[in-house]
Amino acid sequence: MIIEDEPIAAEVLEDYIHQVPFLNLKDICSDAIFALEKLRETPIDVLFLDIHLPKLKGLDFLRSIQQPPQTILTTAYDQYALDAFEVNVVDYLLKPIEFSRFLKAVNKLQRPDGYVVKSTVATNNSTERPFHFFNVNKRMIKVYFDEVYYIESLKDYSRIVTKDGHVVTRGQIHEMETFFPPEAFLRIHRSYIVSIEKIKAYSAVEVQVGDKVLPIGRSYKGLVSRVLS
Repeated sequence: MIIEDEPIAAEVLEDYIHQVPFLNLKDICSDAIFALEKLRETPIDVLFLDIHLPKLKGLDFLRSIQQPPQTILTTAYDQYALDAFEVNVVDYLLKPIEFSRFLKAVNKLQRPDGYVVKSTVATNNSTERPFHFFNVNKRMIKVYFDEVYYIESLKDYSRIVTKDGHVVTRGQIHEMETFFPPEAFLRIHRSYIVSIEKIKAYSAVEVQVGDKVLPIGRSYKGLVSRVLS
């Protein structure tokens, strides 16, 4: 549940939540009094809670609940951090919230028993092909890592190019790095991440991935040389 009185801030959180497969948004409340009523009606595992709310402030709301859900605070003010951790919040996010920071916070959550995370990384004992679900026009699209050729930055979005085409999802390229296993993917440019397996050829200035030739950024040349040589 999101408890947030600023519509734009609530919209950002909603978008981020939809991009994380193990999160399922149940409700958005614009004030804590309304949220109290909702909590009586619906089991909630996680709260994204603003501190400065009308009627009842976020921390006072949290103290009023006997057994509060896991809570991640979202606020534009840093002076409440000590008070926040005294009530055992999971994390304290300062606005504006970057998706990479949001992802770090939700990865601290304790998952209920039986919760299936729809994102997987290959292990030696697993026959499951590693994949991740990406938000594409409000639909969660499964992308298998072994089908990805490269990821291209489109500023606030990223294009994931696969053998069958491509998908465009919200998220800057540095956020995409958190989803793809570093042992299988290599950042070669501020605008490109490539699948090491799909590299056909490379030189000091470019990499060929499939039929596409991509530039190597000046600051990435040393890394590319170390990984590929």
